[in-house]
Amino acid sequence: MRPGSLAIVLLFGLLGVPGLCGCEGEAKTALGYTDSAKRAYDAAMEEYRTHNWIQAQTLLREVKRKYSYSKYARLAELRIADADYEQEKYPEAIHEYKDFIHSHRSEEEDVAYARSRIAEATYSEIPDSFLMPAEEERDQASVADAYKEIKSYLADYPAAKEAPKMRELLTQVIGRLVKHELYVARFYLRKDNFEAAVSRIEYALSNYGGALKAPGGSGHGGDLVAEALVLLGQTYLRMHRWPDARDAFQAVVRGFERSPFAVEARNYLVFLRNQGV
Repeated sequence: MRPGSLAIVLLFGLLGVPGLCGCEGEAKTALGYTDSAKRAYDAAMEEYRTHNWIQAQTLLREVKRKYSYSKYARLAELRIADADYEQEKYPEAIHEYKDFIHSHRSEEEDVAYARSRIAEATYSEIPDSFLMPAEEERDQASVADAYKEIKSYLADYPAAKEAPKMRELLTQVIGRLVKHELYVARFYLRKDNFEAAVSRIEYALSNYGGALKAPGGSGHGGDLVAEALVLLGQTYLRMHRWPDARDAFQAVVRGFERSPFAVEARNYLVFLRNQGV
């Protein structure tokens, strides 16, 4: 028997895999265990590919139970989580992906995949219904969770194959967060609470503006930055902080000349000149 085969046999023997003993058929028995695990996994995946989720998960759990020392048990764990994800059972899927990561930290590629699915599932949990208030008026807890997960994934896997999609999702999430900050700023502006309005706008620009203007960011992201700057300028006008207002409007004209908000900014600059301030 080859040393490698002996090592496999000893390992399976120590783990208590049935049917392995110190005879000439040991290597064949080990290979038979792996072959059986693969056949069971393939049968489960046939159900998975036809979207027969309940039967697929039942068979995948059986793979985990009967062949827990094969790689197919590990793959079965991921596919069970994937099946819940495909059924839009996002909390269950997130829990299962996290359990997988905890149990298989050394499997870097699979862990990266599970991390990307957690980020996508967290994004998918953001409420999006026409029966709800406008997105900028809603509680942003789920959006903030998605922002955290996607940012964390991109920090750890910037060159992963899922990274471009994650960056697109990040831009959408940041757009939602910025819209919310501007909504709150306008609320304060209506209440003549100018300092609070300025604080929310500056928070949005300092925390998210750079990402929205980054290479690869959407044109809509740039428009949101321009919108924030115009609102900041309008607030400074109400406060009679003329130089600060002018700086905000000029930033729009210089940095976002193709944005529809650039026209509004130019009109305000003309107004300031005509007022001699």
